[in-house]
Amino acid sequence: MAYIYPAPGVTGAQVVLTLTDATAALTGNIVMPALQDITINASNDLFTWTQLDSASKQQVATTATNSLDMNCVLDQTTFFGTGGTTTVANVGVFGLSTRKTLVGFSLYLGNTSAGTAGKTMSGNAYVTGLAPTVSADSPVWVSPVTLTVTGSYTVA
Repeated sequence: MAYIYPAPGVTGAQVVLTLTDATAALTGNIVMPALQDITINASNDLFTWTQLDSASKQQVATTATNSLDMNCVLDQTTFFGTGGTTTVANVGVFGLSTRKTLVGFSLYLGNTSAGTAGKTMSGNAYVTGLAPTVSADSPVWVSPVTLTVTGSYTVA
């Protein structure tokens, strides 16, 4: 078996999410720091109908709704950018969302326990679902982030 083993904190084995501008209007990239978790969603929609000659509903799979959902501890520079308007790092994750920038993403899933190269999922998406919070029990800013995928995933 070649289980995916993300080995938190181990270089070359850990999960890495990289964002770029899919339209190439902005140069460079952002590697998302301080990820707490990631959920990969690949959900086919279904068309459902009933027929008079059947006691059960009929269903046919239709197009998929794909997204990546994650939570991360906010890094001020990565989240808000460094200022300026020419690079992905300048505008930050918040700027990519408010500008409605189509981003290219690359998610390295981590290495395998056998030590061979892991898989990478990629595609294009929009940054949505930002909702930073802080509390006495969690004294650092944490935010959910959703990458709403347009099109299909590519796995390499």
